[in-house]
Amino acid sequence: MTSGPFPVSRRRLLTGGATAGLGMVAGAGVVAATGWEDPVPVAASAPVDTGTATVAFHGPRQAGIAQDPPAHAAFVAFTLAAGADRRALGRMMRLLTDDAARLARGVPALGDTEATLAVLPARLTVTFGFGPGLYRVAGGKSPVADLPAFTIDRLEKRWSGGDLLVQICADDPLTVAHTQRMLIKDARPFAAVRWVQQGFRRSPGVQAPEHTQRNLLGQLDGTANPRGAEIDPAVWNADGSTQLVVRRVRAEIEKWDLLAVADKESATGRRLESGAPLSGTQEHDEPDFAALDASGLPKIPDFSHVTRAHVTDPAMKILRRPYNYDGAPNALGHPDTGLIFAAYQRDIARQYVPIQQRLADKDLLNEWITPIGSAVFAIPPGCAPGGWIGEQVLA
Repeated sequence: MTSGPFPVSRRRLLTGGATAGLGMVAGAGVVAATGWEDPVPVAASAPVDTGTATVAFHGPRQAGIAQDPPAHAAFVAFTLAAGADRRALGRMMRLLTDDAARLARGVPALGDTEATLAVLPARLTVTFGFGPGLYRVAGGKSPVADLPAFTIDRLEKRWSGGDLLVQICADDPLTVAHTQRMLIKDARPFAAVRWVQQGFRRSPGVQAPEHTQRNLLGQLDGTANPRGAEIDPAVWNADGSTQLVVRRVRAEIEKWDLLAVADKESATGRRLESGAPLSGTQEHDEPDFAALDASGLPKIPDFSHVTRAHVTDPAMKILRRPYNYDGAPNALGHPDTGLIFAAYQRDIARQYVPIQQRLADKDLLNEWITPIGSAVFAIPPGCAPGGWIGEQVLA
């Protein structure tokens, strides 16, 4: 045991001990019984700024979806341990929920051996998703199913699937890293890490929050997102749940670099600088697919990305929440660059799949992007203080 104020017995209380079987029952109400309730002290004169900003964890819907995305993210997928059962999953989610709720407030998780890393939450959100495999273990019907095979996919197992997803987002990479470490440690008795994907966006203050994200191909990414009153019918089910698609899309960026700007714009259907459709002048102008240029050809080609992805019914839109990734170049200097495409919607089969099928059929942009990872998750409703994520499924 470790001395000091850290009650390291929390894992033993909640998991039944380091050597206990996954089927043991933990005592009720243990999560909130002990531990630090106050953050590590910070200077009284410290202003409220990016570091101390918080996003409420508790509520009828999980955080980390409709909020303006923070600058850094880690998507962590787990495979459940052999022998895991419904009771074990309930204990796991009680523990992880407690960790996430504390860390989102800038309070160290119980037993946090690096508590000083928890005091600056920097708009930290932790969002949990359940894959089809978790529902099989829990003995229920999964609301989501694996995506159909698309002709453009070149999927790799190391980036695909998963029984449990933890999406961690914050405006500080150290906060993300510490939160990731704590949640992986506490999930270890129940599940093994399957994959981790880390991504980034513009840092706070670089652009106005409402400015559309750019990906590493230079495109504005998310222009057609539902906004304001459109978000609820497109994203949220009545019970506060939603569904998530995570796709890892490699950018064939050196091939992209060979194109002239006009060719890039023909492939995307939008101006690279402004994001305006080729038929308009402003980013949020509605594309006019009937508009013709001086030669009598459509201003927006039929094979362009904006044409293939266009949705007219606001309730059928998807909420894109993408993050760029940029790994180490290989020995030849070729980059490992792309997009962690994360999209939320009420129903993957009705909303995402038709869009992706149209893109797979005829999107010229496929010449320069390659999907290499794919996973789907049901996002349970949020919870009230004292509750836990997934109680509707696992209680």
